[in-house]
Amino acid sequence: MQSKNKEKIDIKKEKEKRVVRLMINLYCKGNHTKPVPCKSCSELISYVDYKIENCPFIETKTYCSNCKVHCYSDEMRNKIKKVMKYSGPRMIFHHPLLLIDHGYQSLKYKKINRNTNT
Repeated sequence: MQSKNKEKIDIKKEKEKRVVRLMINLYCKGNHTKPVPCKSCSELISYVDYKIENCPFIETKTYCSNCKVHCYSDEMRNKIKKVMKYSGPRMIFHHPLLLIDHGYQSLKYKKINRNTNT
């Protein structure tokens, strides 16, 4: 039973890392010089991967944007916000299914939390 839960969490982590990497690469491609990802964006990817791998709330949250605890440093939070602001609207053209899934998961998470808080 615990092995199945760990496997589910590992899949969730990899999916979250994949989405963030895609968004960072999209941002880098549109804003920085080649190669993609550049050094700065590679560092951001490594930072995000580390945070996702070590997230204590991974079992209950969907994405970092839905988490009540923001563990990113101020500098990295500002960087990821720029990435999300740029890449978010462009994801519909590059990865529409991921964008739809992200929206669905976020709405589902908010509905569950709204029902448990009442």
